[in-house]
Amino acid sequence: MSISEIYELLAKGGIMMIPILLCSVAALAIFFERLWALQRNRVVPRRLLEVVSDLVRKRRFEQAQAICEGNDSSVAAVLASGLRHANKDRGIIKEVMEEAGRREAAALERGLGALGAIANTAPLLGLLGTVLGMIRVFQQVVNQAGASAGGAVNAAALANGIWEALVTTAAGLSVAIPAFLLHKYLSGRVDRLLDELEERSLDLADAMVAEEFAPAPRIATTDEPNQPHTPPAAAPAPQAESAPREEARP
Repeated sequence: MSISEIYELLAKGGIMMIPILLCSVAALAIFFERLWALQRNRVVPRRLLEVVSDLVRKRRFEQAQAICEGNDSSVAAVLASGLRHANKDRGIIKEVMEEAGRREAAALERGLGALGAIANTAPLLGLLGTVLGMIRVFQQVVNQAGASAGGAVNAAALANGIWEALVTTAAGLSVAIPAFLLHKYLSGRVDRLLDELEERSLDLADAMVAEEFAPAPRIATTDEPNQPHTPPAAAPAPQAESAPREEARP
């Protein structure tokens, strides 16, 4: 099918073909933009995590914070918020990191709502175009029946009008089905990235806790294996005091 034939086919759909075509362009734009933004190296870069993890475990928090603030990834923003409160209680660090994580999640999900709306709206636009086309067709049928003797109706014209009206429904479904599948794909990608982001952040949150707030190590209460148990040595018996010698009588 040539480009001119496609254009003629779309033109027969009527005025509602314009918003349907705009929906298709918007859906493609959102998909490619999100596909670029949701790359793993732009959300949870592996090399950054390795460097920051090493610095945090060495308790070089200021240097780790400077590296995170110089990176534009989502995990860097979450870790930087926690490093600003390093050496504090774990509850404080976790709270600020969760707040930053919610902001980053909203940024990662940007555009998905619009893509889902396109998937729901496109078939409705196609149905509306079909209804308007059918109204126009039946108006022509009434006019033909009133103008011709005996109320005869041209069946070919009626069938052609119905065919043209159904073009918008097909166009709407052709846009809605791919948009729905792309929305599901991007939603799954966002969920996987958020799960990894949360896991990595919580691992490092424990290493940022101040030493006085860190949980105390567990002390073993049982004897070491393969070590013989030696009873305590008995205390030496006290020596009996010697009786005083009698003084010699003169």
